[in-house]
Amino acid sequence: QVQLAESGGGLVQAGGSLRLSCRAPGNIFRLAVMGWYRQAPGKERDLVATITNRGITDYADSVTGRFTISRDNAENTAHLQMNSLQSEDTAVYYCKAVVPLNGGSLLQDYWGQGTQVTVSS
Repeated sequence: QVQLAESGGGLVQAGGSLRLSCRAPGNIFRLAVMGWYRQAPGKERDLVATITNRGITDYADSVTGRFTISRDNAENTAHLQMNSLQSEDTAVYYCKAVVPLNGGSLLQDYWGQGTQVTVSS
């Protein structure tokens, strides 16, 4: 079973920064659209940011200008740099890899185990 390895969560004061990392096996990472999602208590899991294997990025409105997603293809790792953190950013953050199969006619999802981010006000 393929699992993505996340790291970097923790406790930070409002206004502070954290950097999340997600490492995937190379055969998955090189083709995957990598994404970060988050789930706060009692809420649904929401998209935070994505980056394609060509480096095209997309962000949720709530994090635009504060968060930056990037990928290190040499290390098979995606990062989420989170600045100006607010209490509303408190959630479990999940990494996701979406890999095209059969020439893109199918998509395979892989998830990380989640990492807790807590922002104290």
